[in-house]
Amino acid sequence: MAKKIQDSDWKYNLLLAYTNLFHTRRAYRRFEVHGAKNLPKDGAMIFGVNHSNTLMDALVMCASNHQKKVFVARGDIFKNPIVAKILTFLRILPIFRMRNGVDAVRHNDESMNKAVDVVRDRVQLYIFPEGTHRTKHSLLRMSKGIFHIALDANSQFGEGTPIYIVPTAIEYGDYFRYRSTAMVNYGKAINVTDFIKNTTEENEAVQMNILKERLHDEISKLFTYIPDDEDYDAIWEIVKMKNEKRAGGLLRKMKRNRATVEKVLKYREEKPEEAKNLFERVKQFAENRVKNRISVTSTAKKYPFINSLWKFLLLVIGLPYFIASAAANLIVWVPTLIIRKRLKDPAFGNTASFGVEMIIFPLVFITGTILLFCLTPWYWAILGTILLYFSYVLFVDYLELLRRYVSDIRWVFKTKLRKQYNDLNLNKLF
Repeated sequence: MAKKIQDSDWKYNLLLAYTNLFHTRRAYRRFEVHGAKNLPKDGAMIFGVNHSNTLMDALVMCASNHQKKVFVARGDIFKNPIVAKILTFLRILPIFRMRNGVDAVRHNDESMNKAVDVVRDRVQLYIFPEGTHRTKHSLLRMSKGIFHIALDANSQFGEGTPIYIVPTAIEYGDYFRYRSTAMVNYGKAINVTDFIKNTTEENEAVQMNILKERLHDEISKLFTYIPDDEDYDAIWEIVKMKNEKRAGGLLRKMKRNRATVEKVLKYREEKPEEAKNLFERVKQFAENRVKNRISVTSTAKKYPFINSLWKFLLLVIGLPYFIASAAANLIVWVPTLIIRKRLKDPAFGNTASFGVEMIIFPLVFITGTILLFCLTPWYWAILGTILLYFSYVLFVDYLELLRRYVSDIRWVFKTKLRKQYNDLNLNKLF
């Protein structure tokens, strides 16, 4: 019997365990999973996930729970036979679209059958129904692949095994900065089997459109969703300035973000002219802020100079460790910097950072550990090994702390820009 893509493979399991270790504990400063209670126990699950940060989205989902998973991706990345073999090993199935050509689309029947078989075996199937990534707190129009699979699975074995589509959202603290934050939020599952039973009077096309709208709406409730219109940038800037530094976990922060978006949209609806004027001033402020290289986190501080003092103290205390970490990890961060600068799409930056660290840092760690035990007493070698393990993480975090410290100092001395910020009067408006 031919091996299925979802069958257990010790090589894949070893790679997954290794990747998850680096991903959850090193790629993000904070990583949270919410809504697990929404995952049904009595059926097969297909996860519809927003797609905002390239390969990192799949890695985040791999780390979100310990269940076996199979992913579905765009068929055009399978063109190269070697790449296709690697992707299949990584449990990724291709879905082709008309833009890939008629011949390519003919392969969809095979992929769909394999996807349905994955669902039949109750292996979690993950699909990014937007079809392409985009670094925005919004959603693109959804393709029909996920609904074809759900309906096919339901027609084949839905009577014995209910089919669910699980709305899922990933929210990042920053799409472009390595070691930011990431949150996975599972929504209430859509029971496709019950839905089909209750809409028998509709044809399949209508059923799919209803499911598309429902999935879009359900995912939009699970993260900071902003309508993708001409005011998107201004609204997102307002949200960041209002909530960037408030305490609490990632879920609480997301809920505060959503509350702010709701207030801004209500303001736009009730006072369109005032809102238009405000958005223009916000965009002008954002442009000046970026030009002066000031982080939005600095603008959120009531006493930026006092806040910068503790950062300065931490920078001084951590400087020796930072210098040692920079020297030890030179072979990691220089290639990372070069690759990131050459990327045409900056959204791949964190993927590049993750990949380089995952491949090269273990060599640094193993080599350094051997040298420490060969050249120093065992007790110093153990301490050095622990410090070396966290060295690259500290190196990245130190640079981020330094960036924010410099931003705070700039913000202190940019009196005109601070006046421009105060004139926006965001705290009173929202």
